[in-house]
Amino acid sequence: MEYRRLGRTGLKVSTICLGTMQFGWTTDEPTAHAILSRAVELGCNFIDTADIYSRWAEGNPGGVSEQMIGNWLATGGARRQDVILATKVRGEIGGGPNDQGLSRQHILNAVEASLERLQTDYIDLYQVHWPDEETPLEETLRTLDDLVRAGMVRYIGCSNYPAWLLMKALWVSDRHGLARFDSLQPHYNLVHRAEFERELQAVCLDQGIGVIPYSPLAAGFLTGKYRRDAEMPQSARAAGVRHKYMNEQGFTAVAKLAEIAQAHHATIAQTAIAWVLANPAVTSAIIGANSVTQLEDTLKGAQVKLTAAEKAALDETTAWQ
Repeated sequence: MEYRRLGRTGLKVSTICLGTMQFGWTTDEPTAHAILSRAVELGCNFIDTADIYSRWAEGNPGGVSEQMIGNWLATGGARRQDVILATKVRGEIGGGPNDQGLSRQHILNAVEASLERLQTDYIDLYQVHWPDEETPLEETLRTLDDLVRAGMVRYIGCSNYPAWLLMKALWVSDRHGLARFDSLQPHYNLVHRAEFERELQAVCLDQGIGVIPYSPLAAGFLTGKYRRDAEMPQSARAAGVRHKYMNEQGFTAVAKLAEIAQAHHATIAQTAIAWVLANPAVTSAIIGANSVTQLEDTLKGAQVKLTAAEKAALDETTAWQ
């Protein structure tokens, strides 16, 4: 496993980050623990979750993914110091008017709850899940800075931020001497590029922001299991995939991935991961898994090294204006 520095920090994370959104949704706890243990065995030291995962699943109140990870750590799944734990705050946990957002009130309540569920006394990377238009940036950043100074959080990051807001946040931190966002978690893959590449990519390269994209396989579309004239696979994400990616450009991209994958004796999914990691702005790609077998297969994408010509050929299939 390769390790890269997270932005301008000294923190080194594996190029594959284990995403855990599926824990408590499509993956039960014993399977989740097996996946976590195998990921660590294979060199993955980076685990991403969120306090709301996976609140949308029936019978899941939120916080279940964090609980599963905490139970795994508590039962000796890994040494705490060997794992980089990343979680997020912003979404609704509870039902009151202050049980969501990026206010000082909500962040302080949420971080205590996350620490309790994770059964740890610090979070390596605490990320704001998406912007909060109702809370001043300075209030959010001062609160996060307090958490860093108190040792409850070691680094802070953001997710789903547009370029202008990321730059504004960096300016506020610089102006007031506050901890700054050292990472960005954007939606980025071969068939969803413009949102990141248009402006965010240049900001991250210029400002030394680590980039940890989510959905590098486009919710499973870039595994090749969705075909033009084939029956839709049984998947919790199938409806979203049909709407977003099942078009001529998407199928052309999958066909090119299949061609290049064959040259590397790799799968379509592994090659899609390799494409994301070939971007010099990217630190680590977040992948999920519902089984140990699926994890082992997808992780091999970090070992596939595309040539410049292969990356350019893939770029051409989904070029944006």
